[in-house]
Formats: sequence, C-alpha cells, structure tokens
Amino acid sequence: MEGMLKENSLKGKTIIVTGGGTGLGRSMGKYFLELGANLVISSRKMDVLEKAAKELEQETGGKVLPVACDIRKYEEIEQVIRKTEERFGQIHGVLNNAAGNFISPTERLSHRAFDIVVDIVLRGTYNFTLAMGKNWINNKQGGTFLNIVTTYAWTGSGYVVPSACAKAGVLAMTRSLASEWAKYGIRSNAIAPGPFPTEGAWKRLFPGEVAEKIDPLKRIPLGRFGEHQELANLAAYLMSDYSAYVNGEVVTIDGGEWIKGGGEFNSLDEVPQEIWDQLEKMRNR
Repeated sequence: MEGMLKENSLKGKTIIVTGGGTGLGRSMGKYFLELGANLVISSRKMDVLEKAAKELEQETGGKVLPVACDIRKYEEIEQVIRKTEERFGQIHGVLNNAAGNFISPTERLSHRAFDIVVDIVLRGTYNFTLAMGKNWINNKQGGTFLNIVTTYAWTGSGYVVPSACAKAGVLAMTRSLASEWAKYGIRSNAIAPGPFPTEGAWKRLFPGEVAEKIDPLKRIPLGRFGEHQELANLAAYLMSDYSAYVNGEVVTIDGGEWIKGGGEFNSLDEVPQEIWDQLEKMRNR
C-alpha cells in the first residue's frame, strides 16, 4: 500500500485532474504531488476545491491550483487551461476522472437523467481532451491523457446504462486518439477500476438496504476492495515517462471482478465442499 515510483518521478510536470477535489481523483492527485508534480484540480464546487487544495499542500508540500469548471462547457475548460499556463507554464498531463452515475432500472429514467450522466462522462471528457489536444498540437508539445473508464465499458451492464454508454465512448476515443495523435507525441491510455470505496460515490451506488442485500465483495475473487494507493500507483505510472511506450491501453485493476462475472460457471464458488464430494463419488461410479 506504499507509493511504488521513486522520488521525483513526476518532478517538473503539471497535471490537471478533473473531479480532483474528492474521492479517487484527490487520492491520485495527492500521489502526483508526492512525486513532485504541480497539480491542478477542477470541479464545479470551488469551496470543495479550495479546501482540498489547502489540505493537499499541507500534506505534501506541493503546489495545487484549484479552478472551478463545469466540463460540459467548453469555454470553461479553456479557462482552466489558460489559468494553469499562467501559474505553471506548460501542461504535461490530463487525468479525465470526473464522472456522474446512479443505479436505476433504465425504464425509470427520464431523458434528462440519461443526458446528465452522458454529458458529464462523455461530453466532459471529449471536451477536455479536444481543448487540451488542440493546445498541445498548436504548441508542438507532447502530452499524456489518462482516462478513467470501467469494465462495463466493454461488457455492458444493466441498471447503469447511461454510464455504460458514456464510458464505452470514452474508451473508444482513448484507443482512437492513441493512434491518431501519437505522431504529435500525445499518448492516450485508460484505467478501468473495480470497487475502490469512496464516501460519496459508494452511498449513491449502494444506498441503504441495497448495500445490505448486494455484497460487492462476493464478486471479487481476491475477496477485498481496492486501496486508493494501489490505483494511485497505477495512475502515476501511466502518467510518468516510465510508461512512454504504453499507448492506447486500458488497464483493469479490480481484483478479478469482471472476469469472475463473465465466466459462465464462476458462481459455483458458492457450492459447499460436501456437494463437490458427492459429485465426485457420482463420477467415479
């Protein structure tokens, strides 16, 4: 559960993290700071960002710039880029982490509810990617995009259909731009995290009695949730020059959850040993 990269692995780099004031975005940003990076955090709530920035600077001794931004609005993203350049000069990486999601039978959703999730996850990510990509290309500068997706971007999943649609689009964009923009020195990769509990997201996805009836741990072969530092280690590697030959990749970090869910007979984990003993005797007759 310790940081895996050597000291100053991100020294001199400036990294923007959307949704960086809370949860996993904050955890990844903190490790970037510990490795020597300058950090820019954005979300819609400036009070949350300012509090996080102050705490992160105290915890790491690094430099944090909080900038309020609704990533659904392209002009606000351009403002984030401008303020970052004014403060730190060049920008070296963008972690597209901001997201929105809730569980619901799809037929219960209004078209507006569907729009909210897709706008934040897909529109927000392609807005930031397009704005930053244009900037890097115009300045003849390379850079790194790291996008947070999910395993149901390729498996699909009921009850989170807007998110599945949006994350699938983000993954397609990641792979497409990895090919198209590599000639400019721009890399694009993604991470598909499994369950890494956070206060806000966990309560929205598994509220009250749902958490009691659906035990997410039963879906994970390793039998535990992920630690934030484990995700931060992976994110830092993919954002660093150590991963300079990694491009167009999505790395899953979920304890084997999606593999177990995809296997036709994986639910046989629930069969007790005495039943297996009986089955074996039947086969040997």
